[in-house]
Amino acid sequence: MSSSGALLLTETIRAAGLDRALSRALARWRADRYVHDPGKILLDVTVAVALGGDCLADVAAVRAQPEVFGPVASDPIISRLFTTLAADVDEVVTAIRSVHATARGRVWARRRPVSGPSGQRDGGQVIIDIDPTLVTAHSDKQGAGRTYKRGYGFHPICAFVDHGEHGTADTLAIDLRPGWASAMDSADHINTLDHALAQLPPGERDAVLVRTDSGPGNKDFLDHVIAAGLEYSVGFKASNRVAAAIETIPDQAWQPALDSNGDRREGAEVAELTRWMPPLTRGQDEWPAQMRVIARRERPHPGAQLRLTDHNGWRVTCFATNTRGPGWTIPVLEVRHRQRARCEDRIRALKDTGLRNLPFHGYNQNRIWVEIVALAADLLAWTQTLAFEPTADIRRWEPKRLRFRILAVAGRIIHTSRRHLLRLPRGWPWNHYIDHAWTSLSTA
Repeated sequence: MSSSGALLLTETIRAAGLDRALSRALARWRADRYVHDPGKILLDVTVAVALGGDCLADVAAVRAQPEVFGPVASDPIISRLFTTLAADVDEVVTAIRSVHATARGRVWARRRPVSGPSGQRDGGQVIIDIDPTLVTAHSDKQGAGRTYKRGYGFHPICAFVDHGEHGTADTLAIDLRPGWASAMDSADHINTLDHALAQLPPGERDAVLVRTDSGPGNKDFLDHVIAAGLEYSVGFKASNRVAAAIETIPDQAWQPALDSNGDRREGAEVAELTRWMPPLTRGQDEWPAQMRVIARRERPHPGAQLRLTDHNGWRVTCFATNTRGPGWTIPVLEVRHRQRARCEDRIRALKDTGLRNLPFHGYNQNRIWVEIVALAADLLAWTQTLAFEPTADIRRWEPKRLRFRILAVAGRIIHTSRRHLLRLPRGWPWNHYIDHAWTSLSTA
């Protein structure tokens, strides 16, 4: 067999209870004469996507290995199931997300994956990163349209839980949107945030930080975050108020910026602008009372073109937050916000896991597809979380490396003494990872 390492994925499915729960949740869409269970079919597609597939035809790689994955439905049966589910897409998506949230609770109960960035006060805050992305469509599909970057495709919004510097991320939500959807639509971001919060285990929803760029960082979005009792760290656009504050702020207010290791970052400084900014009130447009505006300035790298908002040769970026309290110094808050850049890595990993090109013509089928992408991404992340200690290097591996070194290893199934044994190549450099993961997952 060519995908021996995929046994780790099947063990994670069992440990998370995905197989039984998804079968029950989709039971009503099983036809009387169906031999294959709808839940099992969707899990087979999920495993194929986790292994690197990007369309339904790639399930053939799973079907070719029944010793590992069991009986797998044919392509026509899988296609007909997607057509059936698309007719009740809202109910199906709700059912899949409910199963997804329950499985996440089981995984987190066994090993909580969250660890805070360096310098963070408590080191265990749940940070939700929200960011839209563009998915190119190479043919005329329902919902595909011209994007704000002059491309053609879709514009979904993604939400992740950042595992910190020693891990990857949980994928909480992928909300599919037409290509013409705005990157700054606060209503869509609020909807995605609500879906993301519903995916968290109940005990994890009290101490959440919402982290975004400046797109949704407007009053409506912040009011919703505050009403939910959450903290925020959002990009704040450079405006006339910001320019006035930078002109007024004394030089001694600027402090050295830190890097992710807590060391001084050369050529970068941070300061809080709130005291020097004009009142953040314009008639009825009143910003939250506890909002703090923090700026970071640094010397642009050689060859970089300066912008109108830059000041005296410094490149200035700002963000707003309501975090206060002991330990939350301005440099630490700035490091926490800057690590939002990891969200771009998570989106790149999603596009390596089935999101690069939506395979269906129908919009509803593609809505189901992005739910499978979210499940596949979490299946990889949960395998890393459950199988390895937080400090293990493999916890940081992205899907491409995980597939190449672990999941795609060839093996041979041996039948002896009424047992089935899997033999791996003796000289495979990462056998110790596979052995450790199998022991950890099989005892879950």
